[in-house]
Amino acid sequence: MTATLERFKVLIAGGGVAGLEGALALHDLAGDRIELKLVSPNHEFVYRPMSVREPFAYGQAQRYQLREIAQDVGVELLDDAFASVEPAVRTAHTASGARLRYDALLLGLGAHVRPRYEHAVTIDDRRLDELLHGLILDIEGGYVQRLAFVAPAPIAWPLPIYELAMMTAQRAFDMNVEVAITILTPEDSPLAVFGQGASEATSQLLADSGIEVISGVYCEIPRSGLIEICPGERRLEVDRIVALPQLEGPAVDGLPAAPDGFIPIDVHCQVRDTERVYAAGDATDFAIKYGGIAAQQADTAAQAIAALAGAAVTPEPFEPVIHGVLLTGAAPRYLNAQITGGHGISSELTAEPTFSPPAKIAAKYLAPYLEQLDRSPERSQ
Repeated sequence: MTATLERFKVLIAGGGVAGLEGALALHDLAGDRIELKLVSPNHEFVYRPMSVREPFAYGQAQRYQLREIAQDVGVELLDDAFASVEPAVRTAHTASGARLRYDALLLGLGAHVRPRYEHAVTIDDRRLDELLHGLILDIEGGYVQRLAFVAPAPIAWPLPIYELAMMTAQRAFDMNVEVAITILTPEDSPLAVFGQGASEATSQLLADSGIEVISGVYCEIPRSGLIEICPGERRLEVDRIVALPQLEGPAVDGLPAAPDGFIPIDVHCQVRDTERVYAAGDATDFAIKYGGIAAQQADTAAQAIAALAGAAVTPEPFEPVIHGVLLTGAAPRYLNAQITGGHGISSELTAEPTFSPPAKIAAKYLAPYLEQLDRSPERSQ
């Protein structure tokens, strides 16, 4: 009689970009060598980068049922929330009290959104339509003449504030109403983190849209409509203020934590000083928070995990490359940047896509998978 080898147990925590990309990558790289479980309190995956269009009545961002994705990938889906981990005995704990043994653990927990300013509307892509639809209607009606978008420091992912500003400017132009739009940011220049080429092209787009940018500044908002700007002790009075949030990490019990609760990882996305625990996405201490980065980190972790499971895979270090889409209210622009030390070393913003599929979330496995789902007869009905 031939003994049946026990499969390598991989637990994934989180049903967002990092978790799903990790599951798809492991399914491809390790196949039947692994037994995959995914823990998530959510029942659906929301394509959140497209939520910036919702306040402008373009329809909701796409939603996908996690259970259907899990069935496609061969993942056991557990309807629960991840709580803590005991790396020494390779055991994870859930909010309901379940104990889950693993051979490798991949954390895709995301970050917590926290408002920085009391007297501003804070961007939250889980409910942008609810937050900003009324503002857009007021602009269309001519009730808002001065609008400010404010970015606090540090900025984890600045793209939405520029998209919302340009889409608002385009809507005002289409409705033949005048509104003065100002962006205030601690960045040296718009999207400076992605390098000079992308930043210069974005600056030109903003100028063409009539949007003023005040860069290299830090803001306080002591009351509604008033922005205090440093350095320079300047003041700006506007009708409405929209601000980016600040992000906090999940501060996982049982793991080391960087400042603000983020999970420290090495070049293979393994949690530092911890065996067989990996992390990807917004929960990590990598400075840029972005779906494409989360996917690349998940791919890096998946390679390391697949190698542990005995697959013929040589793990490669995480070397971030950003492919993204900048929504403008008119024709989109396509962003490409190689990142080093938290800043782009080469970048460009083009009118035509240079990557495929040209999705908001550029992910090796998840992007083509979702594109295939979108083309299915069931979703087109």
